[in-house]
Amino acid sequence: MRTGAILGDRSRAERAMIAAVDVDYREAGAVAACVCFRDRADERAAEEVVLPIARVEPYEPGRFFRRELPCLLAVLGDLDVGPEVVIVDGYAWLGDGGVPGLGAHLFEALGRRVAVVGVAKTRFRGALAAEEVHRGAGHSPLYVTAAGMDLQEAARFVREMHGPYRIPTLLKRVDQLCRGLAGPIPCPDVPPRMRPRSSPGEVEFDPRGAKIAEHGASKE
Repeated sequence: MRTGAILGDRSRAERAMIAAVDVDYREAGAVAACVCFRDRADERAAEEVVLPIARVEPYEPGRFFRRELPCLLAVLGDLDVGPEVVIVDGYAWLGDGGVPGLGAHLFEALGRRVAVVGVAKTRFRGALAAEEVHRGAGHSPLYVTAAGMDLQEAARFVREMHGPYRIPTLLKRVDQLCRGLAGPIPCPDVPPRMRPRSSPGEVEFDPRGAKIAEHGASKE
């Protein structure tokens, strides 16, 4: 069984209040990653989680959240302290009529207690309310939506994240982690904790303390 490893500065991780998450799918299973940081302008993460997941739901057109949501809950469940904001790669809302995207489904799964900001690289035709955020010298915007946070505040949040390029530094970092293009931050004073997961359905995230409760996998 493959394992998940957590490396980072524990004293800072206890104060981390923002989490950026992403998932990369492999021929078998997936790898979920999370970087935690305190301030939107931070350049480095306080804590990083890389979690291999052996089994994922099959792809279902129009219901991608059923595949990705359990992976995100699993990696968030490995945090010491629950974040106040989670940033996902994609949309919180898919249409002006309140059609929920991955971010909105995550917001509901976290008990509506954790704001979720969706940052997408491509335009979704129905998401007319998405806020375009321009960063760096390029002309292509990021498309920002949010659940549990004012949209203008979410757009300002993404605009002020660290980095001179279109993709903020720590959003690029979490993408590289889940795709295996970068290793977790080394920290010789803190041994990695190993938490095997056979399925993302085995954990439930408690945003009040980020502790996990084991239970049977659910298909819902």
